[in-house]
Amino acid sequence: MKSGVIEIEILLKDISHYYGTHKALDSINLEVSQGELVALLGPSGCGKTTLLRIIAGLIPLSPNQGQIYFGSEEVSAWPPQKRNAAMVFQSYALFPHMTVTENIEYGLLMRKKDTASRQREVSQIMEKVQLTGLGERRIQELSGGQQQRVALARSLVVNPDVLLFDEPLSNLDEKLRVAMRQEIRSIQKDSGITSVYVTHDQEEAMAIADRIVIMKDGQILQTGTPREVYETPVNRFVASFMGECNFFEDASGLSMCRPDTLKLTPEGAEEGVVTWIEYLGSVQKIKLNWNGQDLVAEAFTKQIKEYSFSVGDQIRFDFNVDEHIKLDR
Repeated sequence: MKSGVIEIEILLKDISHYYGTHKALDSINLEVSQGELVALLGPSGCGKTTLLRIIAGLIPLSPNQGQIYFGSEEVSAWPPQKRNAAMVFQSYALFPHMTVTENIEYGLLMRKKDTASRQREVSQIMEKVQLTGLGERRIQELSGGQQQRVALARSLVVNPDVLLFDEPLSNLDEKLRVAMRQEIRSIQKDSGITSVYVTHDQEEAMAIADRIVIMKDGQILQTGTPREVYETPVNRFVASFMGECNFFEDASGLSMCRPDTLKLTPEGAEEGVVTWIEYLGSVQKIKLNWNGQDLVAEAFTKQIKEYSFSVGDQIRFDFNVDEHIKLDR
């Protein structure tokens, strides 16, 4: 798989899976190109983690449940160790009794690499993930971000064909999550490893992924770039899951616009009453009642200083109905 250029690295055909009588996955079809990072995004119970574990081989597929290809080879019946797919878990799954170096080199030991090769490869990957100098520390002596780097290094050092992430940042605080997602994105692009990344956080998915797969009830509702799924969602669920929306229903059907498309200005053609204001630093969120309908607007705090108002005030705004995005219900 590494020897030649392969356009499609992961191919899933009609993947279905049941937990008892519950259908967790319903005929999933997906292609992931070589070197691409695809995020599986959706609410709890949508099937994203089940799909990831099926790709890894941790959940076996019966012959009538679909097919998995890595490159040109069908791996549907292969055990996890034969697939050369590494997984970074939400819990990190590190060995607490081992040092950082011992954790990272574990996979190389299982592959019976000689001592010199292990030392060289561990040193290289520790430098790449900014762990140089921490090799002798125990896992409990590390911060959450450092533990996440160890988990990432342990996965990368075995040179996998496919790298799988199961909500790897959910245990970190917000500031560290932002920093780590940037590092993961940078390392993944530098290594060129085809990756599938599970998350329930739409902002994280948009920041890290080449493409996003929106899932609900075991099905794929939409696949596209972060810009495509945010700006041109196919239905109400996708639109609302990707961020706050204003929905409109009339004789022509259902449409939506994002809060930042409402322009608050004293010269605006529309008028509404302010019902709520949230101060979020550089941005403020304003809720309005407009002709009996609740709307949400977002504006830079600097802009609002130039057009000040309070809850209960009647203010003016503009938005172009012709630019609303049409949706399927």
